Amino acid sequence: MARLANKRALITGGGAGIGAACARLFCAEGAAVTLVDANEDALLATVQSLRAEIPGAQVAHCVADVADAAQTAKAVALAVQAHGGLDILVNNAAMRNYSTLDRASPEEWRAIINVNLVGCASYCREALPHLRRSGKSSIVNVSSCYALVGRKGMGLYDTTKAGQLALTRTLAHEEAAHGVRANVVCPGSTLTDFHVSRATAKGKSVEQLKSERHDTSLLGRWAEPQEIAWPILWLASDEASFITGATFAVDGGLSAM
Repeated sequence: MARLANKRALITGGGAGIGAACARLFCAEGAAVTLVDANEDALLATVQSLRAEIPGAQVAHCVADVADAAQTAKAVALAVQAHGGLDILVNNAAMRNYSTLDRASPEEWRAIINVNLVGCASYCREALPHLRRSGKSSIVNVSSCYALVGRKGMGLYDTTKAGQLALTRTLAHEEAAHGVRANVVCPGSTLTDFHVSRATAKGKSVEQLKSERHDTSLLGRWAEPQEIAWPILWLASDEASFITGATFAVDGGLSAM
């Protein structure tokens, strides 16, 4: 089924992980996709892979830092020019920080807020005129299960991800009259390239890494990126046409533990 036939989508953080998984599903389901990422090598590798794996895939790309407002405007303009409009925005790009709250500096706070919260809001702002013209469009913001439950050591990240929940609810209120739905997905532990690379740098194997997440979900394992991308695909599609302002915990049951 071409669940996104004739839809035009922009995905930030599209070079790897959940963003790349979304791009693969979106293209397979008929969407024309623009991928944005600050990592040019990862972005180009994903674009080449999509074109090789999916016959007729319509993929554009833009190297951009989501914290840079000028680059955001450029990326959205490129997406609209490449595909003639915009129907779907997936805000997936994110920055991490591992400082504890008693040590985090104002500079660290500003850096992560500029990516995870202001960057997300900036893409919404730039995309909204085009999404409104679509008349039947969707924003999916990718937050975190830790926007819903507590933990230690990731306070900066979790605070900004919690802010995305409020941002999404407000968007849903403000944009309903314009035909724009806004929802948020909160992934649990997901085995992305980022986590694998970080573990490898510490001398851990993938199998060792997998064994460390048995206590972070009822299912006792990591999610694969595609398992997060499927709910995002559904929210982006017209199948979810009566859903807006909702928060979806795609966390293997962590928020119920």
